[in-house]
Amino acid sequence: MIKVNGVSKDYANLRVVDDVSVQIPRGGVTSIVGPNGAGKSTLLGMISRLLPMSAGSVEVGGLDIARTDTAELARHLSILRQDNHLSLRLTVQDVVAFGRYPHTHGRLTVQDRSHVERAMAYLNLNGLEQRFLDELSGGQRQRAFIAMVLCQDTEYVLLDEPLNSLDMKNAVDIMKVMRRAADQLHKTVVMVLHDINFASCYSDLIIGMRNGKVLHQGPPQTFIQPPVLKELYGLDVVVHEWQNNRICVHYT
Repeated sequence: MIKVNGVSKDYANLRVVDDVSVQIPRGGVTSIVGPNGAGKSTLLGMISRLLPMSAGSVEVGGLDIARTDTAELARHLSILRQDNHLSLRLTVQDVVAFGRYPHTHGRLTVQDRSHVERAMAYLNLNGLEQRFLDELSGGQRQRAFIAMVLCQDTEYVLLDEPLNSLDMKNAVDIMKVMRRAADQLHKTVVMVLHDINFASCYSDLIIGMRNGKVLHQGPPQTFIQPPVLKELYGLDVVVHEWQNNRICVHYT
């Protein structure tokens, strides 16, 4: 479980996350949604300790992130940020192998190489191992970075806008992979999403933020409701049921 207790983040006189307290259950997929500037990525950054908190505390799997050794935390929690620009020209295999660094500090064992191979196969990267990242499509690059995160073999996996700039097919493929990772590999997946329908179809829990605060949280059946989305986005939304999923089909 991830426990966020009274967490705030200030930049000078601007508070971008305001006294947020949430509990994210162990296992499954949790999506954090909301309009631009809601504080979603900032909250994820504080949970992962990439950003310092101005106030509050976070526990991940019983570990207080402020007091846990960095190497120890990296064996329990991994994160994929929005900006994954590498200055080095690396192959897919090299990038995925970075996921083993918290365990081996660069000295790969036979077992580590097995982790790398499994992660690449899981993301359907077989045949691309020796291709350089700058030779890949956007969808292939994103799969390589997600394979790196899964290769880290942590229970808690955080993804900040993993569908950014992807076409519909690649976005669906990524969501299916993360759903399988939760169901088959028993990961606790937490991601920031902008597409409310992807959140609805693939999540167990949705957390809605606006102006630095959590306004609503719950499973898709209770979250994907016109009044909830109206308060969150300021839009009138028509919601339909389709194959046991709640889908937003019209915005006014």
